[in-house]
Parts: sequence; structure tokens; C-alpha cells
Amino acid sequence: MSGAYSRELDRAERVVMHVEFKTSRRGRDVVDYSVVLVVKQEGRTETVRVYDGAHEQNELHRYTRDGSKQAAEVFDRGTLGEGMRAAIDAIEHGYDEMVKGWDPA
Repeated sequence: MSGAYSRELDRAERVVMHVEFKTSRRGRDVVDYSVVLVVKQEGRTETVRVYDGAHEQNELHRYTRDGSKQAAEVFDRGTLGEGMRAAIDAIEHGYDEMVKGWDPA
């Protein structure tokens, strides 16, 4: 089973979180996911951070203002489901600082 949704975090700053995930056939375990923090600026969508389970571990990718993707870091040693929930929580509670770090202007 698969799922996806987007959540607007800050309308004024145009900050959005996109979540996509796949679960096992029984729908109990997350087998892959991505949680993406984006900012919409000047008609473009800019990626700030990506959390994912693409390599069967919970990884974080930071992006620079020029669009460069930094090397992956493991951010959670739990299951992919635990990592996905941790990523969502981190973005929901820390997106302001994440965006400021990405675009310090």
C-alpha cells in the first residue's frame, strides 16, 4: 500500500512538507518513505531537506541554496516507520530553523 500527502506549515513563508510512503502488503510496516521540506519562492519550488528510507536506513539530505544536495547522514537507527515519524516531527517542530539555515538572508 502507498500513501502521500502535503501539509502547509507556513502560509506566509510558503513552506510545505510533502510525505510519501509505502507499506508492506499487510500494511503494517513502512518499507520506504520520503519526507521533503520545500519552500516556494519566485515561482519555483526549492528543496530544503529530504528525509528518506531509500537505502533501507533513515537518512537525511540537506540542500544548499544553490540546489546542491549534501551527503546523506543517518538520523535515526530505528525502523523505517520510526524514522518516518521522527522526520515528520522534526520538520513540524523545526522547519523555521531549517529554512533559516538553508537561506540565512
